[in-house]
Amino acid sequence: MWRYTARRLLQAVPVFLGATFLIYALVFALPGDPVRALAGDKPLAPSVLAALHHRYHLDEPLPVQYGRYLAGLVRGDLGQTFTGQRVADLLSDRWGVTARLALTAWAFELVFGIALGVVAGLRRGRAVDTAVLAGTTLVIAVPVFVVGYTAQLLIGLEWGLLPTAGTDAGWPVGYLLPGMVLGSFGLAYVARLTRTTLIENLHADYVRTATAKGLGRTRTVLVHTLRNSLIPVVTYLGVDFGSLLAGAVVTEGIFNLPGVGQQVFQSIQLKEGPVVVGATTALVLVFLLVNLAVDLLYGVLDPRIRHE
Repeated sequence: MWRYTARRLLQAVPVFLGATFLIYALVFALPGDPVRALAGDKPLAPSVLAALHHRYHLDEPLPVQYGRYLAGLVRGDLGQTFTGQRVADLLSDRWGVTARLALTAWAFELVFGIALGVVAGLRRGRAVDTAVLAGTTLVIAVPVFVVGYTAQLLIGLEWGLLPTAGTDAGWPVGYLLPGMVLGSFGLAYVARLTRTTLIENLHADYVRTATAKGLGRTRTVLVHTLRNSLIPVVTYLGVDFGSLLAGAVVTEGIFNLPGVGQQVFQSIQLKEGPVVVGATTALVLVFLLVNLAVDLLYGVLDPRIRHE
């Protein structure tokens, strides 16, 4: 297992380098001069413009700029904004908000998605199964901003059950409504995936053998069938956690949450490339680590899987 973990970490290095270089190149290849954008409508003298370009290494070739960025990453430095503020300091307070939002959404789709999938799978063809399929189809079809504003209007304003904006209520109360909105799309997929794999495994030979040996239905479903059925679900949940962190931009905007997504959106408008690159680099790293954890969980869920 340790050899497999070390090999997967080594395999993640070129993926990390390729992803960060692509992000870096795309961000700094955008049209427009960030220094001129920082000055606004005020004209800058050519000498001042050249000095600022040299100060922020904008006059160097892209590979050289990326090399400087990697050297900073090794030291734990995400760079500086064009106003002289450290990117790590700018994002440090906001990461907590985004992480709590993503974890709330992830827990929401994990618990309720699997529960709905199990109920629908065990009652295939009945009213509960039809309701779950119809409901998840509706959630998938509706854009997240429509779900967000609808939930904000009904649950927050009309019924007064949960806060509608900001983080003043703290965690978890202040994050429940935006977390449910952010996790609704993933919940629908988790429920449908759990239902499909559970139905498939209920007809497997090992389930019939367990039933023939006299094991109760609850033990057969929970210990044998569900455990094997969760392998594709865990794969999706691992990938989706990174998507929740990256996809929090719209949700944070709707519920006025001061997270990384909101900061990235503002930085794109201001052409603050270092902030965008720093935030997305952290997302890539989290995504790679979560996928490694998912691969290691396979052996826990299914003893037949062995990593050499």
